[in-house]
Amino acid sequence: MTLFPSGHATHPQWRMAAALVLAQLRAQMALPQYAGSPTLGLLYITDHYASEAQALLDFLASELPEVTDWSGTVGVGVSANNAEYFDEPALSVMLLDLPADQYRVFSGVAPLQRHPASGFVAHTALVHADGHVPELAELLDEMAARTESGYLFGGLSASRGADVQFAIAGDGNMAGQGGASGVFDGGLSGVAFGRGVALVSRVTQGCQPVGPLRSVTAAHENVVLQLDGEPALDVLLDTLEVSLDGDPQPALRKVRATLAGLVDAGAQPRGLQRTGHFGTDTRVRHIVGLDGARRGVALADKVEPGMHVAFCQRNAAAARADLMRICAEIREELEPEELEPAPLGAGHAGAATAPAPGTGAPGRAATLPGRRIRGAIYVSCSGRGGPHFGGPSAELQIVRHALGDVPLAGFFAGGEIAHHHLYGYTGVLTVFT
Repeated sequence: MTLFPSGHATHPQWRMAAALVLAQLRAQMALPQYAGSPTLGLLYITDHYASEAQALLDFLASELPEVTDWSGTVGVGVSANNAEYFDEPALSVMLLDLPADQYRVFSGVAPLQRHPASGFVAHTALVHADGHVPELAELLDEMAARTESGYLFGGLSASRGADVQFAIAGDGNMAGQGGASGVFDGGLSGVAFGRGVALVSRVTQGCQPVGPLRSVTAAHENVVLQLDGEPALDVLLDTLEVSLDGDPQPALRKVRATLAGLVDAGAQPRGLQRTGHFGTDTRVRHIVGLDGARRGVALADKVEPGMHVAFCQRNAAAARADLMRICAEIREELEPEELEPAPLGAGHAGAATAPAPGTGAPGRAATLPGRRIRGAIYVSCSGRGGPHFGGPSAELQIVRHALGDVPLAGFFAGGEIAHHHLYGYTGVLTVFT
């Protein structure tokens, strides 16, 4: 078992940052405990480098000729082990050493095939997506259907400039890609993994319910009209203990700070009923308007009768506790003695399993002896990060404290992907074992 080399850096000039990252990668690749000949690179950049994405990718690819495949995207921030870079020019890279027949890079011009002629069968997939793509939810459903497990993980590009994605394979031209350069905008891209790539993935929520879970008994498109037979607007105002009578501004301020946790019709909302916190069955959506005439509440998603809704608010303490919970769950999938928690604030230094019960995520089929983390990917909401958790890099310090000093790369997204759903205000942590 070897670790995946990883590196990260910040610098106003992308070439200087890339050189710093290369130095870290090469130093690790020369050590016996790290993979010496990785072939798959994950590249995440902040939007400060978005306009230079092509030059940056070309530079890394030319300096690391052994890495034949690349995937990644842009975020308003990027993450590494114990470090976050927000609103500053930075990149984070991890190089994966996986069997060539156990992964495939895909993009809009070279999509993942459900029944590929090559014989490769996708079991799970890392997905990067453009949030402006029409019918994104349907595209994610379709992508999940192309994998054996139905499990996706990843996130939406987040940028104040170009929403670039990286997708390059082999000599730089995937079948069907023609002369494309490997830098795209729009659509979906990522890496599909076969059954031979063992990984564990979990979702952590960042909001705390402020009211009970209620059934949607009447709705029209994205407007909830009735909850448990009562006008939805009245239920919202009662839950928040506010009124629109007189000066409505105090009430509206409280409504603006409130979101809605949405559970599909027919799904059993386990998390809230069991622990008082949202589970992975809940998708947090913004309240985008109030319908005074129909006494309805408009959400940033389509709503149908039979769904469940619980109003909620962002809560740093709940987010911290839930992040620690999923890290503990991942640790339980591995041999306890193989992972020693690192102190908070410390500096840097087989076969895929079936879904865990009730999660739908790759998890534990049976405890495998000697399972250790080779590397991790963490995709978190751009509204989370250290400032939400109490200080610079605080979110990634929690992850490191729980998992130890393991290679990690990731980005802060405009929406998080797990299972076949698009989430908000969440973190998706995936470890390769």
